[in-house]
Amino acid sequence: MKERVSGGLIVGYVILVILALVYIYPFVIAVSGSFKTDAEANGDPMSLIPQTFTYAAYERLFTGDLPLWAANSAFITIVVTVFRVFFDSLAGYALSRLKFRGRGFVFAVFIAVLAVPSVVLMIPRFLVIKELGLYDTYGGMIIPLLATAAGVFIMKQFFDSIPVSIEEAARIDGAGVFRTFWSVTLPMASPALITLTILSFQGSWNEFGHFVISRQSPELHTLTTGVGSLVSGALGSGTQFPLKLAAAVLMTIPVAIVFFIFQRRIMSTTEGAEKG
Repeated sequence: MKERVSGGLIVGYVILVILALVYIYPFVIAVSGSFKTDAEANGDPMSLIPQTFTYAAYERLFTGDLPLWAANSAFITIVVTVFRVFFDSLAGYALSRLKFRGRGFVFAVFIAVLAVPSVVLMIPRFLVIKELGLYDTYGGMIIPLLATAAGVFIMKQFFDSIPVSIEEAARIDGAGVFRTFWSVTLPMASPALITLTILSFQGSWNEFGHFVISRQSPELHTLTTGVGSLVSGALGSGTQFPLKLAAAVLMTIPVAIVFFIFQRRIMSTTEGAEKG
């Protein structure tokens, strides 16, 4: 029996190691390729150790437009994350606690929106942005991302897990709906808020399609659209693999840092709610 269990564990670990290598290997190739010369990256792109170690790709990025792209991405990501967490929490609380006619229908609409592929909404979103005069502005890049159906769904489900009785004491003391939400219920939803913060940060930092349709000025490039312009050959002739890979590596660092800091606090649906 013990040998059978041990054999199963070994097979499980082997499968996990293989899957880990499948996911990690492309990133290792990207890091390695970013330190190669153009000739070596083109001639032997799969080798893990550069024969000629060079920082030329990173030097070229930092003397080019990368700082501007990073600043735009950081500004948009921070604004979108802060307001998305706030608005999604408000909407989730309203759907969970407030009694109003059509609440079930509104929630059903949110669920239906979750099933719609984002690419389907790109053209309508572009037309709305254009009609509102927000095209090629920070407003057009930020405002459509300030709330998501997925975020509202996450917060609504978490608020449902918190007993209503917890809020009764605050209401007896005369607290209104917003004060009850802000001072009593929201602090208890920290696991959901952290999860939503991570998802919002990652999603807005890596957003590409929306930024393509909402702007055209080079000075409004974000990291994703800027790196996209590198891939399309905007910086000159040749493949320039080290340059593109260096940009991709730099782009992943902030998301990785945020994930590793908060990974242990990703939402547990029972954490934060009073038991009993």
